[in-house]
Amino acid sequence: MQIPALFLRLTVILLVSATGALASLSALAAERIRLLDRIVAVVNDEVITQDELERRLELVKKQLARQGTELPDSEALRRQILERLIMDRIQVQYAKQTGLRIDDFQLDQALRTIAEQNHMTLAQFREVLARDGVDYADFREEIRKEMTIARLREREVDNRIAVSEGEIDNFLATQATQVSAGEYAVSHILVRVPEQATTEQIQARRARAEAALAELRAGKPFAQVAAVYSDAPDALQGGFLGWRPLSQLPELFAEAVTKLQPGEVSTLLRSPNGFHIVRLDDRRGPGAPVQITQTRVRHILVRPSETVSEDEARNRLLQLRERIVNGADFAELARLHSEDPSASQGGDLGWVSPGDTVPQFERAMESLKPGEISEPVKTPLGWHLIQVLERRTGNLTKERERILARQAIKARKADEAYEEWLRQLRDQAYVEYRLEG
Repeated sequence: MQIPALFLRLTVILLVSATGALASLSALAAERIRLLDRIVAVVNDEVITQDELERRLELVKKQLARQGTELPDSEALRRQILERLIMDRIQVQYAKQTGLRIDDFQLDQALRTIAEQNHMTLAQFREVLARDGVDYADFREEIRKEMTIARLREREVDNRIAVSEGEIDNFLATQATQVSAGEYAVSHILVRVPEQATTEQIQARRARAEAALAELRAGKPFAQVAAVYSDAPDALQGGFLGWRPLSQLPELFAEAVTKLQPGEVSTLLRSPNGFHIVRLDDRRGPGAPVQITQTRVRHILVRPSETVSEDEARNRLLQLRERIVNGADFAELARLHSEDPSASQGGDLGWVSPGDTVPQFERAMESLKPGEISEPVKTPLGWHLIQVLERRTGNLTKERERILARQAIKARKADEAYEEWLRQLRDQAYVEYRLEG
């Protein structure tokens, strides 16, 4: 980690000011400062420093080691991480410019959830991070950045995807044969091509993709090659897309994997976004009939307005939550205070299935056990206080089949649209590379 080095650096400077005996050490410290503060990239009106790059490199190396992935060449990995930092910075800048931010309250909620998912208190989770050499403040800001990018994608891409009834009909008509084909575990590499690329740029990107394919055919591990060559957001996770039926893969990928045996890689695939390489990791037969988990939930909604600020809306819900915890009736308070149409039913939304609510509400709801009440949750609709009443699991009805079909189509279209949106955002940004070597 760099923090001890920084602390040592400052200590050295103070000591040198008091004695000339440490002149040589001062020179080393100054050189260390110069190296750490060196600018390795300019992204619009911001910079990425050598220190930031090296800290991320160390984190990624630990992550790859935990995954059992053989580390690629350090210089190649460093350049790939710089690309990730640039793409993250561009997205965070755009979020800031368009008024999207994750405040400390939302961030703290997310950190508590992460700790709980690991069966720890937040204090215990911080201790584990410290033992692993991870600075908590750095980790906290990394989570803020990831949340910002996720919310940005929801707003700019996911929420704008439309699915027609005709698409659902076609999906369900072809799903029977696709389901009978089972599921596919797929990994991929993307070499992105700029939107208005010149012939020379396209040739250079094709050459890069062909180099990646050559390394794969020479026997290099897919995850290692993806970490070096892929421009996809999941490159440092080995490019693994998970288990999916054909209906949930991009059409280009679905057509390719049906021709592959487990362990084989495709030829170069061309899409508007660039060049792709797909590997079929494994295949399995159709599973049991799909079941869904439904949640019976109720909520209280307070909408910010010209007269009610975000903080006031959240504080109202905090006060209502305290009253409920102390014995007040949730339904009665919902009838009196909620600004949702469900107020007349005591805030009861009935049985809710996956995809029925906005993502922020659904994530909070899924994190609760029956009887638990959330902290105030922010969604595009306003601020919510959520209580889960009970859960049940059952087989799909025809209506639910159509809902899940809509979700599968939307997810596939959103993945493709996000890649195109990222490419356009990258093409519009000013990026200057200053990494030596």
